[in-house]
Amino acid sequence: MMEKTTSKDPACSTEETASESAKVPTAEPPREVAVSESTGEEQVPKPQAPAPQAPAAPTTTKPAPPSEDVPSAPLLLTLEDVSNSSVTVSWEPPESLGRLGLQGYVLELCREGASEWVPVSARPMMVTQQTVRNLALGDKLLLRVSAVSSAGAGPPAMLDQPVHIRENIEAPKIRVPRHLRQTYIRQVGETVNLQIPFQGKPKPRATWTHNGHALDSQRVSVRTGDQDSILFIRSAQRSDSGRYELTVHVEGLEAKAAIDILVIEKPGPPSSIRLLDVWGCNAALQWTPPQDTGNTELLGYTVQKADKKTGQWFTVLERYHPTTCTISDLIIGNSYSFRVFSENLCGLSASATVTKELAHIQKADITAKPKGFIERDFSEAPSFTQPLADHTSTPGYSTQLFCSVRASPKPKIIWMKNKMEIQGNPKYRALSEQGVCTLEIRKPSPFDSGVYTCKAINVLGEASVDCRLEVKASATH
Repeated sequence: MMEKTTSKDPACSTEETASESAKVPTAEPPREVAVSESTGEEQVPKPQAPAPQAPAAPTTTKPAPPSEDVPSAPLLLTLEDVSNSSVTVSWEPPESLGRLGLQGYVLELCREGASEWVPVSARPMMVTQQTVRNLALGDKLLLRVSAVSSAGAGPPAMLDQPVHIRENIEAPKIRVPRHLRQTYIRQVGETVNLQIPFQGKPKPRATWTHNGHALDSQRVSVRTGDQDSILFIRSAQRSDSGRYELTVHVEGLEAKAAIDILVIEKPGPPSSIRLLDVWGCNAALQWTPPQDTGNTELLGYTVQKADKKTGQWFTVLERYHPTTCTISDLIIGNSYSFRVFSENLCGLSASATVTKELAHIQKADITAKPKGFIERDFSEAPSFTQPLADHTSTPGYSTQLFCSVRASPKPKIIWMKNKMEIQGNPKYRALSEQGVCTLEIRKPSPFDSGVYTCKAINVLGEASVDCRLEVKASATH
């Protein structure tokens, strides 16, 4: 912030300026001022009650020093920085330092509306930048600086405009939470509680709008603090949907943030449904979308079926998007009803649209037409397909005789030894399975040697086969 310098003083008369400047090097200032020569920073304490002024001095004064003995006015007096309690100014040395040389500079301030110039430092300072601290917030000050020599103070350089002591202006910023950067969805009846933090100095002023209009104070309440603003809706309705815009103002600067709110509820059922066709084990349905989608997009439809006998509903399709479908695998002989629900983010519609007519799955008229079939007669007399074979065995080791027979009906099997039946003798075990006949001789001895016969008999005839078994005694040495 740059200010041009001037030697004119709108608040104080020329005579006062000359007389006060001449007294600066030796006279104490009207207010106490703490001086730091190394940094050029001064602290101005809180204003005190003005001390009673001394009686006026005699009219006899020292003559003004010659102009060539005092420095000229400093150059380029500039306002460097202003905060809520301090002000910093800088300047350049004067063109003329005077014949007696430069002793320093005196910075003075005068509050707007007052006529008294107060030195910032008790004595001249050899610095070209000074900071005045402990200033009161809201003060408006005039500042001037004079170059001083041993002969006195030269003409001052003064800022054109008074300096306003106020808080630093920080541009407003709104920090929208991550979950509010996309559409914020609530259900009808739920609360809406949005806390939006922001920053800025001095204290920002926040305003809300709904779709470009002022908020309805009967439905929406707003509480704004120093660092955030809270928008609260106790029971959200679909009319509360829309764009809410927060605007934060700071000293002519502003920041805006928009939040989209969508209040939804369950959709209505499909408007109508009808049964298009029934064929075989299939039924075709068609329905129309609901008139009320719940203020949001549909996720699809749920189709259910129920047979007339049990009346129990079973889900066939879920989140199905088209408005026509074919339901298959229906049971022949049953009659079915169908119903369809709409679905959105809140869930299924409270009710469903049901078909007025039943889908009857008819039994097909099937007539059996048997072809002519001639039954074959498989009866036959017994015949051996595998005869008995002569066998030699060792005493003490069980042996078996095998043969196979074919006959229909199943024949009766008779085993004989030397033309004598051996049925019921525990030494022999006879088996017959799937036409295979087996005779087991347990631990034979030479006495068991002989001719064995297997005879098969049924109503159509009989057949027999023979073999010789020889049981040889083991040789002894």
